[in-house]
Amino acid sequence: MQIHHESQKFFLAGPAGCLETILWTPTQAGKPSLAAVVCHPHPLFGGTMHNKVVYNAAKTMDALGVPVLRFNFRGAGLSAGEHDKGRGEQDDVQVALDYLAQQFPDTPLLMAGFSFGSFVGLRVGCRDPRVTELIGLGIPVNSADFSFLRDCAKPKLFVQGAEDQFGARDKVEETVAGLPGENRLVVVEQADHFFAGHLEEFNAAISKWLRERHPELHTL
Repeated sequence: MQIHHESQKFFLAGPAGCLETILWTPTQAGKPSLAAVVCHPHPLFGGTMHNKVVYNAAKTMDALGVPVLRFNFRGAGLSAGEHDKGRGEQDDVQVALDYLAQQFPDTPLLMAGFSFGSFVGLRVGCRDPRVTELIGLGIPVNSADFSFLRDCAKPKLFVQGAEDQFGARDKVEETVAGLPGENRLVVVEQADHFFAGHLEEFNAAISKWLRERHPELHTL
């Protein structure tokens, strides 16, 4: 999988201080058909935008020509502020979405998140009308309440490890089965929460779903 992009590292003005951010913009000419924000896992357990799962999700989208923005939640990496148990972090996501929408006006937005990032990011993505699609990666249904998704009919992809210690397979299947709209669950067999040793299958699941929904996307 090749990466062809311009990479910008900068700080966004967030509600709790500056948010460390990376934006990958494809180098090919033309307006993108989609732009994405990818949210990282729990910062109190070492989660940052450089997490391997988050990086691979971004890399997969980038290879399809999708601009991708990653950022560190408040208190993570070089971002200012302190962890707020998923409350203030929703405001951080909103800042990232607003910036991406400004950079790519009139472009549909995709919200993706891994673990804690899925709990926070999908909540914001469901209520923001600019977001047209959602991707939940390793959703931690064992400890987090994802019932808010029952009011969200936007198309959704879920990629889950069959041995995910934070998101039991049966609970994830039950959650997804009860959601409105178009939903797809891809379970990666033998994979744990971090998809260790199974990132190729993880990447393939994201790429396949996006290319089916957006035939205009192309592998660079």
